[in-house]
Amino acid sequence: MQNKKNNSSLSTIFLAILACMLWSTAFAGVKFGLRFVKPLSFAGVRFMIAGMIILPACGRLKDVLAEIRSNLRTVLCVTFFQTLLLYILFYWGMSIIPGALGAIIIGSSPMFSAIMAHFLMQDDEMTLQKMMSILIGIGGVFLISISRRPWSYKGLRELLGVMLLIGGNTSSAFGNILVAKDKKKMDPLILNSVQIFLGGFLIFLVSLVVEGPPHWSGPFSFYLVLLWLSILSAVSVSIWFTLLKRPGVKVSELNLWKFIIPVFGALLSWILLTDESPDTISILGMVSVALSILIYHIPWWSKDYRSSIKINF
Repeated sequence: MQNKKNNSSLSTIFLAILACMLWSTAFAGVKFGLRFVKPLSFAGVRFMIAGMIILPACGRLKDVLAEIRSNLRTVLCVTFFQTLLLYILFYWGMSIIPGALGAIIIGSSPMFSAIMAHFLMQDDEMTLQKMMSILIGIGGVFLISISRRPWSYKGLRELLGVMLLIGGNTSSAFGNILVAKDKKKMDPLILNSVQIFLGGFLIFLVSLVVEGPPHWSGPFSFYLVLLWLSILSAVSVSIWFTLLKRPGVKVSELNLWKFIIPVFGALLSWILLTDESPDTISILGMVSVALSILIYHIPWWSKDYRSSIKINF
């Protein structure tokens, strides 16, 4: 029994890291794609394709429709917070700020998830070690924000981008909680396929109003990037929804693995995007954000003692 539990824990860690590694490739891809197409039409098409990629794995269409009908409220709520609102804010923010900075801000999402889970999930209290991890992560984001010189004109514009991404973090955290609290335990593949396609379709409709008719004229590499972004969304979000529904998995603890995202996301942006390069403060901030996950997962005191220390708000 203990071995089964350990194997489940190891598979959760492996799958969480895999999902985060996939997500970390999105920032450079999105920045590349935004050179050729407007942000909301780009996002809408990407997520409609992602939803269609997952659909064949969901089973018979009759069963899929029955599952949707019996879980319609969950589908609509998750669609709004996990795709529609999240990615409208994300794409607008990413069109303003550098890809590396976007990776780091999005990578700070575990602190939003932990705080919201503390108030909205009965079995997900804030512990001292978790709080320390979050504070170190916040410190890293603060360092990076200061490095962008927010008092300058360019800095004010980037500050707006940062605020949009923070809004996206909050929306994503609430969406994660909705999935974890789903009492009917809707099939995660079906939930993701429907919500990501519907969310993409709604984003595309918004793009027609805000951006006008889309004009797509990118090179072949742009369409390869679009396909990759669609595949990674299909795979990573499906993995994440599956993990959120596993017994014993807490929203705040699972989301701490997202601190991996800024490290690899920033590195890929610096490697792949010729107009972006690292600076000392950004690297220090990135290291601080990455350290926060290590602080939580390194057993530097006993698990029983650690879990006994709760922080009440």
